[in-house]
Amino acid sequence: MAKRFKASSLALSTLLVSSVLLGACGNSNGDSGSGGASASSSPASGGNGKTEQLTVAFLGIGTMTDVQAVQDEISKITKEKINATVKLMPIDVSAWTQQTNLLLAGNEPLDLMVTSAMFNYSTQVAKNQLLPLDELMDKYAPDIKNTMEPAILNGTRINGKIYGIPSVRDTAADYGFIARKDLVDKYGIDLSQVKTYEDLEPIFQKIKDSEPGINPIVQRSQTLTIVSELLASKFDMLGEGLGVMSLDKNDLKVVNIYETPEYKDALALARKWYQAGYTMQDAATTQEGNNALVKAGKAFGYFSNMKPGFETQESGLDGYEMVAARLTPPISVSTSATSFMLSIPRNTRDADRAMQLMNLMYTDKDVVNLLSNGIEGKHYVKTDSGQIKTPDGVTSGWVFNQWEVGNNSLALVWEGIAPDIWDQMKEFNKSAKFSKALGFSFDATPVKTEIAAATNVLNQYKVGLESGSLDPALLPEFVSKLKAAGLEKIIAEKQKQLDAWAAANGK
Repeated sequence: MAKRFKASSLALSTLLVSSVLLGACGNSNGDSGSGGASASSSPASGGNGKTEQLTVAFLGIGTMTDVQAVQDEISKITKEKINATVKLMPIDVSAWTQQTNLLLAGNEPLDLMVTSAMFNYSTQVAKNQLLPLDELMDKYAPDIKNTMEPAILNGTRINGKIYGIPSVRDTAADYGFIARKDLVDKYGIDLSQVKTYEDLEPIFQKIKDSEPGINPIVQRSQTLTIVSELLASKFDMLGEGLGVMSLDKNDLKVVNIYETPEYKDALALARKWYQAGYTMQDAATTQEGNNALVKAGKAFGYFSNMKPGFETQESGLDGYEMVAARLTPPISVSTSATSFMLSIPRNTRDADRAMQLMNLMYTDKDVVNLLSNGIEGKHYVKTDSGQIKTPDGVTSGWVFNQWEVGNNSLALVWEGIAPDIWDQMKEFNKSAKFSKALGFSFDATPVKTEIAAATNVLNQYKVGLESGSLDPALLPEFVSKLKAAGLEKIIAEKQKQLDAWAAANGK
C-alpha cells in the first residue's frame, strides 16, 4: 500500500488546521523535471562571495529525527549551486503562530518560511514582515511560473504584489462519495451510474438491509458534516463560512449560507438519510473519525473532497480497498492558492540567495527529493519500477509533509501510487473552476467579538442539523440566534474587505 500519501482539504479554516495538516497531499511523483537550478541561479549571485547559511522554517508535522542528515545532504547541492548551506527549522504546529511571530518581530535571521492564509499571511504583509517577490522571481527564479496554473500563482497577490509562492500540490478538489470496494462488488453496485447525491440512496438502502452493524454513511469529523460536504462545491466559504460566496454566480457577493435554498435542501436530504437509518445515529456526538470507523468494520463509506490518487490514499488509511463516485467538477476556492506558500521574511540575511534557494525547491529534483523523501538507502530504496519504498525493517527518521513547500511533482513516487500521478494532478488543477475570490483572505479582527458569539451558536446547532440528527424545523431559530450574535455585521465587514480586495486586484 502507498506510504504516506495523505488526504487534503481545501476548505481550510482555523478549526480545521489540525485535520487538514495531517491530511494534506503526500509523497508523490518522480516526474522527469530538471536536475538542477535554472541558469539564473549562479553561485553567490547577488552575494559577496561568502558562503551563507539560509534558514528555512516550516511546519514540523512528520518525523524529523534526521533533520541534520537531510540538511547536510541538501547543503552539498546548494553549496555548489548558490554558495549557501541550509538550516532546516521544523516548528511544531501548536507553537507555529507564537514562534513565527517572535521570529518575524525579532532580529534573528530567517530566510524562507512557510506562510498561509490560515496563519496570518495578510497580516504579515500588512506589517511589512515579508518581502515582495515579483522582481526577485523574475531575476532568479523565472521557471517557478511554469510549475503551476497562473491563477494559483496570482491568487497570492496582495495589492498587486506576490509575497508567497504556493507549493505545487492539489490546488483543486472535486467531491463525491467513497466506499468499500468489497461491499460494492458483493452487491453488484455500479458507481459509474451514480450522477447525483440522491442516486446513492438505493445503495445506502442495500447496505442497511444487508450488512447489519455497518453504517452506510459516516461523517469525516464533527466539523466536516454531511451538509458541509454536499455544499462544498457550491460555495466558497471565504474562510470560516460566516459569510460565503456562491460559486454558481461567482459574483463576489457575500451571503448568509444558512438562508440559501441550497442549505435548506441539503438539510432536508441529510435529515431524510438520518431518519432512514443510513447515517450513523450518533454522528453528532461521536469522536471516531471516518478512517477509523471504516477500518473497524463499522462503516461503508463517507463523503469527501477528492483528487487524483484519492482512492489509493484512502485505501491505505481505511484498511480496505476503496472506490469512489465523483459527483462534481474540480473547483479552486479563495484559499486554494494561499493555503501553503513559501515567503522570504524581511529579516533575511540575503534576499537574492533566499530566492535562489526557493528556485531550487521548485526546479531541482535532487533538492526536492531530499526534502520530500530523505536520503536514498537510509529513508527509502528504489524498486525495479523506479518508484520507492521504505527499506525492509527500517523505521524512517524522515517523514516530511512536503505538500507544504516547493514543487512536489519532482519527487520520486512511492510504491502503490500511480507513476503518472503528477501528470494527472496537473490536468486536474488546470481543469478547475476558479472562484473569483481566489486569493482573498478575510481579516476577522474587526469582528472578532461577533465571530466568537456566532461560533457559540454554531457549536449549539450546526453539527446536529448538518448530520441530520436535528429537525430542520430548527433552522429559523438557528438563523435568528446567529443574527443576534452579529452575523450580519460579520457579513458586512467581509463584503467590505472583499470589495476592497477586488478593487486592488482588478477583479
